[in-house]
Amino acid sequence: MTLFYILAFSFLGGAGSVGLAALALLIPRFTAARFVSVFVSYATGALLGAAFIGLIPHALHELGAGALFPTVIAGIVAFFILEKLLIWRHCHEANCPEHKTAGPLIIFGDALHNFVDGVIIAAAFLTSIELGIATAVAVIAHELPQELGDFMILLESGYSRARALAYNLLSSFTTFAGGLLAYFFLKELSQAVPYVMAVSAASFIYIALADLIPGRRKHASLSQTAIQTILMLLGIGTIALFHLHAH
Repeated sequence: MTLFYILAFSFLGGAGSVGLAALALLIPRFTAARFVSVFVSYATGALLGAAFIGLIPHALHELGAGALFPTVIAGIVAFFILEKLLIWRHCHEANCPEHKTAGPLIIFGDALHNFVDGVIIAAAFLTSIELGIATAVAVIAHELPQELGDFMILLESGYSRARALAYNLLSSFTTFAGGLLAYFFLKELSQAVPYVMAVSAASFIYIALADLIPGRRKHASLSQTAIQTILMLLGIGTIALFHLHAH
């Protein structure tokens, strides 16, 4: 049953997000941009909630502070290096300068990122069903605007709609590979699960603080800031509700 949950939520986080993003492209560009903005704000809260309310407390219980926090810090540094080497940046805007002419690197980076998402989802479900669902919600929330942003960038880089969709779908299936491999690997090496959760928390924190929040700070009016804050709190609240229900 755990494997079923892992594969089902890996599908929603990978191919499901690509499909919804593709549908979003059918709406006018201005509306699509607002769609991205809403989901980015919500995803920021969901990622931070999943990291600080779900993953870190569970890993802390198993590892203790002496092992947990160095692992989280090492993970943040590692994701910074990956971003620099692979342009593995979660830019959610169509006019992102880092991605403007980097179509192949976007696809490769997205495939790697989706693989990591699968590992994160598997590690969470191997801990508990509630933690798995809450973590998957955070993954899906930030995958939706990311996939939509990737579509827009690939189209502006000269890819046809069919080609952009095919490449994004192909890269999304690495979520299954990550989830499946992590399920069998971590099931045999259960002592590695809390370390994977600590690194997963580092990934969520890095994405939220380095990639999502900076874009929300640009030219935001007071009303926009209020809406972004409410959406962020809604994302945190969604994760908190899962854990309140679990306890």
